[in-house]
Amino acid sequence: MGALAVAGSVFAQDASTPAQANPDSAKKLETITVTGSRIRSVDVETAQPVITMTQADIQKTGLTNVGDILQNLTIAGQPTFSKAAVLLSNSEEGGQYINLYNLGENRTLVLVNGKRWMTSLNGFTDLSTIPAALIERIEILKDGASSIYGSDAVAGVVNIILKDRFNGAAVSGSVGQNEGGNDGTQQAYSFTVGNTTDKSSIVFAATYNKTGAVWAKDRDLTKYYAEFDRTAGYSATGPWGRFTYDGNTYVLNHTGDPNNIGVGADARDINNYHYAAKPSDAVQPNDYFNATNQMMEQLPTELKSIFTEGSYNLSDNVTFKATGMYAERNSSTQTAGYPLTSTSQPNFPVYLSADSYYNPVGNQYQANGSDVSFARRITELPRVTSESAKSLHFDAGFEGSFDFLSHPWNWDAGFTYNKYDIDSTGTGNINLLNLQQALGPSFLNSGGVVQCGTPANPIALNQCTPFNILGGPSASNKQVLNYIMAREQGTEQNITKDFTANVTGGLFELPGGTFSLAAGIEHRNNSGYETPDEMASAGYTTDLAAGPSAGSYTTNEAYLELNAPLLKDLPGAKSLALDVASRYSHYSNFGSTVNNKYSFTWSPFDDLLVRGTFAKGFRAPTLGDLFGGGSQTFDQYTDPCDVTYGSTGNPTVAKNCAAAGLGPNFHQTNNAGAPVTGPNTQSSTPFIAGAGNTFLQPEHSTTRTLGLVYSPHYVDGLNMTLDYYDIRITNVITAIDANYVLDQCYQYSVQEFCSAFQRDANGQVINLNHGNANLGWIETTGYNFGASYRLPSFSIGQFMFNMNVNYLDDWNQASVNGGPVINYAGQYGYNHWRANFGLDWNRGNWGATWGIRYYGAFIDDCWSADPVIHCNMPNYTSVNWGDSPGANRMGATVFNDAQVRYTLPWKGTIAFGMRDIFDKHPPNTIDANALGFNSSGTVDPTLDLGRYIYLQYNQSF
Repeated sequence: MGALAVAGSVFAQDASTPAQANPDSAKKLETITVTGSRIRSVDVETAQPVITMTQADIQKTGLTNVGDILQNLTIAGQPTFSKAAVLLSNSEEGGQYINLYNLGENRTLVLVNGKRWMTSLNGFTDLSTIPAALIERIEILKDGASSIYGSDAVAGVVNIILKDRFNGAAVSGSVGQNEGGNDGTQQAYSFTVGNTTDKSSIVFAATYNKTGAVWAKDRDLTKYYAEFDRTAGYSATGPWGRFTYDGNTYVLNHTGDPNNIGVGADARDINNYHYAAKPSDAVQPNDYFNATNQMMEQLPTELKSIFTEGSYNLSDNVTFKATGMYAERNSSTQTAGYPLTSTSQPNFPVYLSADSYYNPVGNQYQANGSDVSFARRITELPRVTSESAKSLHFDAGFEGSFDFLSHPWNWDAGFTYNKYDIDSTGTGNINLLNLQQALGPSFLNSGGVVQCGTPANPIALNQCTPFNILGGPSASNKQVLNYIMAREQGTEQNITKDFTANVTGGLFELPGGTFSLAAGIEHRNNSGYETPDEMASAGYTTDLAAGPSAGSYTTNEAYLELNAPLLKDLPGAKSLALDVASRYSHYSNFGSTVNNKYSFTWSPFDDLLVRGTFAKGFRAPTLGDLFGGGSQTFDQYTDPCDVTYGSTGNPTVAKNCAAAGLGPNFHQTNNAGAPVTGPNTQSSTPFIAGAGNTFLQPEHSTTRTLGLVYSPHYVDGLNMTLDYYDIRITNVITAIDANYVLDQCYQYSVQEFCSAFQRDANGQVINLNHGNANLGWIETTGYNFGASYRLPSFSIGQFMFNMNVNYLDDWNQASVNGGPVINYAGQYGYNHWRANFGLDWNRGNWGATWGIRYYGAFIDDCWSADPVIHCNMPNYTSVNWGDSPGANRMGATVFNDAQVRYTLPWKGTIAFGMRDIFDKHPPNTIDANALGFNSSGTVDPTLDLGRYIYLQYNQSF
């Protein structure tokens, strides 16, 4: 019994499918371990829903990156860190991750050869560090397994099994690129050599992968903030410069094309500026700038890796195994030049000196001599962040077998070491210390050169370069750009040391078979640090200041799993088995937790298997959650003490505000110092977000699944599965916001939160620090359906059809217990329906695959800039939309992929394929921008860049 499930063009097989097992192996009754259970068995029918992809399946996709491959799964949610999310700024950017059920990448456990793989400080596993060419198969467990594997196995488990036995040598290569734009070129090359004998085996492999950049400006879909409103999203801070003086804002005249960064006149002459009576009128339509045209749509990456695995039989019953792998991923991303203002860092403002040679007010009109504020986008210095992620893995151990109570047993014991280093460098932000000098007093010296300082106190030319900040890009030169540019560098490291020992075997016979158990212990130490750039951390650059992070914890765990086959070959019970697992975990930072899992399989007759699980799980706080240094942020918040928009009608709030020294007519003010005109106004000074909380407790989850596996005997080759899932996570580790901190202080009088901020002399909130807390819950429910049908052989060849469908019923979230429940199902990134369909054909040396990826309809935000467009449901109301009624329903999107391959007489295989054959453009969405993507056309951020054409070649020797 069993079923096949397809992931995109990938023919991925459910673990319960008999065809997955080798017939010769079955005759020898060799035992196997399937992801989700530690008990070895000859039976591949499992209580847990597991999908398996083989190397052959991966080859059929034309993809070369594990992250891209897994993103095709119908249960894969919107990636938080995508190759298209170039506007995000964190150490994870550049990697690729799997987000099962939209529950977050750090709630999916990633294993390699059954062992934990390396993570970042925030618990994210970069799949791009695992070379696809080395993979034997991938197993995806579609439910929780904390009782088996411990923390993080909440949404599911991805187990990547690498090649461990190989005879001879093999090389492979793949090249491809996007047709529209001739960009996004991908190259993948691998070399594998190995030898296997009865006594030992060794495998060595080297791989190289490279993906080229895709620039937003090269496609209409991505060159605008919103393709359906091409003038929207332009920045009011352009490259020509403006300044405010005596209540007026002056903008430098230029050529008039918002995409043109040329200048028209001398910036030192105020007559070359246009101005208005008030700042809000100063920026004219032609002054806006399309910053998207300086940005990447997809960042480039390069991966180099070496891998070796060996084993040696010390005796008939004991084997030594060791694995080593080193991978280095290099990536970079570019965003537009910084929109520099005098108060880019409010804690360190920089103004244009009245004595600057380039000050049009101070030099031309000799006004009151005061400095002036300015704003200009430094397009000459696009912001570039480069990242080098180095992964080092080593594991070694012994495994063996013995007989006990007339039953075979297996054991293993070993050590695993994972080290993940990230070195990041950045250019394009501004060094404010040097900028202060460059905008300070300057004069025209006797040699006709503008020099820093004054004629009486000059500053040497090699120590300072004056900056004509209001002159536009043409007024800059390489020397001044090098002087004002910040060169940032940061490092991150995470090290895991893991000692494990396991044993599994049978104890006695039950009516349905052997009562078996698996047991084991584990000791794990996790330590790491993150050191941001020193200048940025001190607030002396335009980058957001961040604090350092450092910490460690240890874990001691023990688990026990029991499998009881109760009945067999009875009326109404062809088979009935129960599986119970429990894991005890003790963490040095928060204490102990016990998580249990109960599973069953019941076959009432030969064609049908019923399966189900009930599991408790947990996710321990990561090093980042616990010890994160936090970074600057400018929050949208409402001061509870504000007489107009606050909560002073609440007696407790009024009392606490008065105790803080605030009068009954207190007003929150905006950046201009005026009373706010509405709730949720941006803070005028930076707050600190994401600071660690050492008192955090683990998240807890409850998973329920119930499924059917149907293989009718009267239709040979047909297999179907249907599984229901319900995953609920409580005690969610949540990044709290400024509103939560202030409400806890003034409404509930919690002193801990009152100590998290200060007020300045005018009573305004400053220095607010908000980090993480255990708040709220998440729950998702839905159905997975899979079907495959291997048709009878015809003279024209063998056909096989398969499909996998996910229906998302609900995705509910409450940010705090008792708070409003928001259901995201059916919105952008949470499509109710996702499906993959595949047709495979083989005849002799020829083969072909056709795959269809289906993304169901969803609703998106309305376009607030012009409610007439992009809003076909104007009367839609939902708690999800808050004060913004209306929605826009986007239709379904379908992508078609195909591949043709031929096996050559000399052990070679060549394949030609296309992804997105019909160059289908995804819908344009508002929510894509809110998630940090650089364009609005983002259904599948890794794969929606248009038609992709590739060629593969594999050669064995």
